[in-house]
Amino acid sequence: MIRVEIRRRDGLARSGMLTVDGSMVQLPAAVDTESLFPALKTRGGTNISLSAAAGFVRTYCTNTGEQPFTIHPALDNPVTSGDCVIVPNWHTAFFNPRSYASWLVTTKEKTPPDTVWYAPGSALPSNVHILCYSGFDLFDFLAVDLKSAQGIFCTPEGEFPHDALKSGICTCEGCRNQDLKTHNRQALLHETALVRQFIGDSRLRELVESRCRMNANHVAIIRHLDQQYAFTERYAPTARSGVLQANSGESMQRVEMRRFAERLITRYHPPKTGVAVLLPCSAKKPYSLSQSHRRFQLAIAGRAHELIVTSPLGLVPRELECCYPAGHYDVPVTGYWDAEECAVISGILSRYFTRHHYERVIAHLEGGALKVAELAAQECGIPLEYSCREHPASDAALAHLNEALSGERRVKDDRLHGMASWQFAVNMDTRGITARGHFPELFYSKGATQLFSIDTGTGMLRPTFDGWNLIPDGYRVYIDDFIPEGDVLAPGVVKADPEIREGDEVLVVGARTQATGRAAMPAWEMEASKRGVAVRVRKIKRLDG
Repeated sequence: MIRVEIRRRDGLARSGMLTVDGSMVQLPAAVDTESLFPALKTRGGTNISLSAAAGFVRTYCTNTGEQPFTIHPALDNPVTSGDCVIVPNWHTAFFNPRSYASWLVTTKEKTPPDTVWYAPGSALPSNVHILCYSGFDLFDFLAVDLKSAQGIFCTPEGEFPHDALKSGICTCEGCRNQDLKTHNRQALLHETALVRQFIGDSRLRELVESRCRMNANHVAIIRHLDQQYAFTERYAPTARSGVLQANSGESMQRVEMRRFAERLITRYHPPKTGVAVLLPCSAKKPYSLSQSHRRFQLAIAGRAHELIVTSPLGLVPRELECCYPAGHYDVPVTGYWDAEECAVISGILSRYFTRHHYERVIAHLEGGALKVAELAAQECGIPLEYSCREHPASDAALAHLNEALSGERRVKDDRLHGMASWQFAVNMDTRGITARGHFPELFYSKGATQLFSIDTGTGMLRPTFDGWNLIPDGYRVYIDDFIPEGDVLAPGVVKADPEIREGDEVLVVGARTQATGRAAMPAWEMEASKRGVAVRVRKIKRLDG
């Protein structure tokens, strides 16, 4: 009997527990897989190329009904929720990064989400981070044992000659006893445990970006997977814990960055004003907490819509500065923006200004941010006004900004409207709604009725039941006719709005109850899974009196 319990997700990566006939394995894991699945000792059809034609694969790839089930990119597969699947020869995919991404997408899309993925003979300390990032959960010792037989010393940073055993690089039991096989196995176990920790902290992408620098193919794999945005976006949560470290060029293509920009351009409704001021970002987040932005706001005095130009997000309206990831990222500050940064960020600005028209756009910028604004203005054909060209926070620059806005009328400060449009794709009527408190403890009410609060961890809106009445469509999870006594499990979900991603605020709707909470998995996974928590419920309201 096999049982799978996924406890944490981080994109495609998962951590949890696998139980096979009473043996429990904490995922992701490297184990003696033949002890879990004895049928592997005599399994045939496990040496078929990943690029083999469908007809060839059908002939030689057979399943006898025993776990794990063999799957292949060229074939549909017979697995159901809770099964374990094996993808033979996956180690060969590392040599063709483009195919690695396409094979992964093809195979994932036709396999139930709540299955355990086993990559045989593939895991090394130097690549297990990529395998887990790709959604594999289970590994064996075949690859590291082969390296031991070849006299190769394995580390997360790469492989070295046998002599490295005596170099002091590692002080594990194997190294102390001059036992290469034990060292290599321990190195794999250590790296797998580290990956598991990073998944639990929702920071696996940061680990992968740091580890991949030692292998060109690994960098290429990340870049090809990032190009599969429609696929990877479905798995990515709307918010993660802690700070998003955007420390490499690959960070610009992270799902969180692209999703923020896409929502900004396709969902967001700016305030009604004809004047926008482009401002530089700050190291402190949210920007309003920085000294420079306090001075900017004093000079602007509410007479324009404030837009912050930043890498890697592109453009952050003042209303969204607290929302993840705008209020949660960190980036190396050098003052230099390379050509790729300029192209990506200027493209975002150009799309924004093409969709949202202003009578005046004032650039209060310098350096790379100013160059990006000029490129965007040229691309979308809008004139830029300049209130400075260097030192935006200087007294002289702020005086010029104040003068440029002389005579402009104040813009209504309505953060709730902007945040709701970006988060829920709704053009909300916020008349009569007032805010109380100070960030991060903010609440929105109408009279004595509280409608929304701000989640202090993510900066996102949390609707009450009354707040959901202002969001007429979307972000609903429909359940069977039962009253939840706690979290909503996937088997109880009938339908879910396809826009829902893990971490989104949702309204649970049943015949006799409603509940507010946070999605623990994306909508498509709620509908396809037979086990696991679908919604972490915060409050429940009975409808049957």
